[in-house]
Amino acid sequence: MATPAGIFILGELSGPVADEIQVIAERFDPRLARSHRPHITLAGSSGLGPMAADTSAEEMRERLEPITSSTAPIQLVLGRTERFPATEIVVLPISPRGPIRELHDRIGASGLHFARPRFAFSPHVTLNLYKTLTREALDTLLAVQIKEPVVLDRIRMYYTREPNISRLMLELPLEPI
Repeated sequence: MATPAGIFILGELSGPVADEIQVIAERFDPRLARSHRPHITLAGSSGLGPMAADTSAEEMRERLEPITSSTAPIQLVLGRTERFPATEIVVLPISPRGPIRELHDRIGASGLHFARPRFAFSPHVTLNLYKTLTREALDTLLAVQIKEPVVLDRIRMYYTREPNISRLMLELPLEPI
């Protein structure tokens, strides 16, 4: 069953650590790795629900560019790998405080219209979403540790209507201040 259409905002990650995370995702969940590079969902599932599907790229640019042009790229420390309870979803959690919270809250106050979120804001990088893991694969994935910080340097807005592939609508870089 298809879910209603909406626009998700992803904080795209870059650099060698993001490349390392991509390799891990390709190994454990190729479907996830093909759909998006490593990212943090800033609007769509937690903290902020999906943006209204009829929002134009021009309106998004008008409302979000003042935020991205005054936000420096964010270095994020990834926590110990964890599994969401009663699911096969494995993530690298990130503290919801500091610059990531400020960016999230500024997006929420931008004047764009968001649906009610399903979950409280819990920023994370997903390593496994679609694949059912064997016990051995799950144990291996849960043992992954990323010690170096990762950089969030842009946001991307995707028109999303599951189960269809998401369509990129707009990309805005975070600009050094």
